[in-house]
Amino acid sequence: MTRTTDRQPASGRSTERAGRAPAPWLVLLIAVAAGVVVRLVAAVAGVDLVVRTGGGTTTVGILAVLVAGAVVGLAAWGVRVLLARWLGGGHRAWLVLCAVVALLSMAGPLGATTAAGTAFLVVEHLAVGAVLAVGLAGRRDRAGRVSG
Repeated sequence: MTRTTDRQPASGRSTERAGRAPAPWLVLLIAVAAGVVVRLVAAVAGVDLVVRTGGGTTTVGILAVLVAGAVVGLAAWGVRVLLARWLGGGHRAWLVLCAVVALLSMAGPLGATTAAGTAFLVVEHLAVGAVLAVGLAGRRDRAGRVSG
């Protein structure tokens, strides 16, 4: 007869981490990195990301991507925490809210001055949004409860 036991490694740390959601700060960093990678690919491809603003145009640079990604990521993290507290998880509400915000965020890329610029900005918004939506969603157990 074979006997199995749950053992912890010598370090004393549990090995259960693999099934849990990633740390929110890590999700935030990955989301910002995703936006920066898309911006760098646009630069390598020779596409200027220029958008129309109220009275003129603005070039979307790396600094704008870093700041916007960090601000949006922090806001998303805060909203996710509030939904988890108010709705006892709020998994469905979180995903619906992410879809609505992603749709509304398309107003920015549609103001690009070129078709290639629009395409890169749409990809950038969707990449950052997808990382935040999935990464901050948490994991569901068999009973449907959200953890992480």
